[in-house]
Amino acid sequence: MQKARIRLSSISLDSLSNVCQQIETVCKSQGIKKYGPIPLPTKKLKVPVLKAPSGQGTATFAKFEMRIHKRLFEIVANERSMHLIMKIQIPESVLVEIELM
Repeated sequence: MQKARIRLSSISLDSLSNVCQQIETVCKSQGIKKYGPIPLPTKKLKVPVLKAPSGQGTATFAKFEMRIHKRLFEIVANERSMHLIMKIQIPESVLVEIELM
C-alpha cells in the first residue's frame, strides 16, 4: 500500500470543493483510508493600484485582493485506486500536486 499526499489549490472555492467531493466519492467506493480534506491557510494577495494618474493621497488607491484556497488529502491506497483518483476531471482553475511516499 502506498501513501499519497494530494494538495489542491484554487482561486475558485466552488471548483475546489467539487474536486474534493469527487476524491471523497472515489475513496468511499474503493474503501480507501483517507485523511482530509484538511483546509490549509488561505493566502491573500493584496494589490494596491493608483486610481488617478496624479497620485494625490491614499484615497486614490484601489485595493484588489485575490484569495488562494488550499486543501490537503492524505490517502493510503493501492495502484488501482490511485489510477482512479488521477482520472478525475479537474478544472483548469484547480492546481493539483500529488506526492507519493
